[in-house]
Amino acid sequence: MLELQRLDQNATALRAELEGMPKRQREADAKLSGERTALTSAKEALTQALAQRKKLELDVEQWKVRAKKYREQSSSVKTNEAYKALQHEITTADSEAGKAEDLVLEQMMKVEEAERRVKRLEAELKESQQVIAAEKKQIEEQFAGKKKAWEAATAERRGIAKKIPEELLELYERIAKKHPGTALAQVRDGQCKACGLRALPHTVQLLESDTDEEIFRCESCGRILYSLEPIAHAAPKESATGAANS
Repeated sequence: MLELQRLDQNATALRAELEGMPKRQREADAKLSGERTALTSAKEALTQALAQRKKLELDVEQWKVRAKKYREQSSSVKTNEAYKALQHEITTADSEAGKAEDLVLEQMMKVEEAERRVKRLEAELKESQQVIAAEKKQIEEQFAGKKKAWEAATAERRGIAKKIPEELLELYERIAKKHPGTALAQVRDGQCKACGLRALPHTVQLLESDTDEEIFRCESCGRILYSLEPIAHAAPKESATGAANS
């Protein structure tokens, strides 16, 4: 039964690992998805930055065209008042063109920053794809290995279970439902090591006997008790006849 419990514990651990592997794959996929989303957002930001730069460049061009037109008109005005008005418009157009050019320079820096971000995220995504592809392959290989080990442990368990008396196996299974992996509890130093309750000395003596096959359960937790510390039996005394003959 101890071997049965060992196999149950092993199978439970293997099953937990098997159940955890799909989660690890989902986490890897989620990481890639997050990096793809970040790259998409960075590309959208770059597109917007380029569009804004183009708009500002168009503004510069429009102000320069306006200033040129006013300069051309200034040579044909008839009055001093009209000339002054055109000069004012030229000054305003030049000023606005200058401001727009400053904005273009600022926007160019933003575009360069956005381009660097896109390139960095593309490189990170490429690296992550390679790393995660290798990780997922490893997970798949581990899954196959763990599944094979779990199937082997399950098959071995069935073989051992057939050798256990039916009533005892039913008792074990019933306790195992309440205490998975610990249906059996060792008695050491007179105590149930599962819950700490002290066992009766007589029970401990019988458990440590090489010949007793009675089943004892802990009065507190209900587990089946066992001991791996058999009592050292004293050697039988020699008879008087034997002593005389020797």
